[in-house]
Amino acid sequence: MQADEPPVTILTVAKEAGVSKTTASDALRGSGRVSEATRAAVAQVAERLGYVPNGSARHLRKASTGTIGLHVPEVLTRSSYYMSFVFGVVEAAARHDYDVTLITSGQRRSRPPRVDGLVLGDPLGGDPVVESLMGTGLPTVSCERFPGNRQADGVVWSEHAAMLAQLLDHLREAGAARPALIVAGDESDWAASVHRGYLDWCAANAVAPLVRRVSFDATGDEVRTAARALLDTAPPCGRDRATSDSAPSGTSEERPLDALVCAPAGAATEVAPLLREAGVDVLLASCVDGAGTRQADPPITAIDLRPKEAGASCAELLFELLSGVVPVGTERVHPIELAVRASTRPRT
Repeated sequence: MQADEPPVTILTVAKEAGVSKTTASDALRGSGRVSEATRAAVAQVAERLGYVPNGSARHLRKASTGTIGLHVPEVLTRSSYYMSFVFGVVEAAARHDYDVTLITSGQRRSRPPRVDGLVLGDPLGGDPVVESLMGTGLPTVSCERFPGNRQADGVVWSEHAAMLAQLLDHLREAGAARPALIVAGDESDWAASVHRGYLDWCAANAVAPLVRRVSFDATGDEVRTAARALLDTAPPCGRDRATSDSAPSGTSEERPLDALVCAPAGAATEVAPLLREAGVDVLLASCVDGAGTRQADPPITAIDLRPKEAGASCAELLFELLSGVVPVGTERVHPIELAVRASTRPRT
């Protein structure tokens, strides 16, 4: 189409195909009583003319804003996990001809957002903005359960406790007898699941727990402080000290720390230099994978939460709720996996 030519509208397509505007519209939307031959003919004309449906007009006809809201914690700007999660939501929304409005906990509103539904990424208990969004009555899907009195209309969650047990089993097989954990507080369902999984594993394996709690948006300094506290509590063996010629002696409380699992995203890469400087023999793993863990030296064993796929799954579930395909209360398990790398290489 030349720059001075009028835009191709549904009326243009209808005239060219020799049908009414209503028939052309029904044929392209797959609705109405239109024969397959007419549908095919109209679709062929629309493709030849380069007709693009007016998404805004279509949403208006459906009494829809054509937009969904997305809320994530404010660590977005320094978290590759949440960046990938956002891209997953945005790409899924685009497939449904929807836009995405980003909502953060720093935004205080006097009215509900003008959206058709909401996706909440890791909603934190006690967050007033999340509480407000949950009370709008808008269809809502959360990634992990909301640790509050309300619950989203749909939930996408992962088996974090079971996956952490798999990681801890791997550390034990690699020679570690007393793994420690750095984890955020229970205001996050994800962190609470990780913490619970660690305690359950320790109880099942007669291991004295070693845990340090940090804030959900912990800085590097906070994570390193927690790691130093753990090293001081159960001093690990130095690199020049033999650790493989005999089993650890003493009670589980007396055993040295020999593996460290960092739950917060990016925490393991903050701790790795500290362990090197201390010259200690400690296996290192992360509960969140990312570019930092993959590119570390040595690469760090991590749980791949597949954030982009998680975001897409949340958005798809929201659109199914909006269209009535699934009932309120639908939950889906998002698969995650363990990526074993050199940071937990078995001791020889």
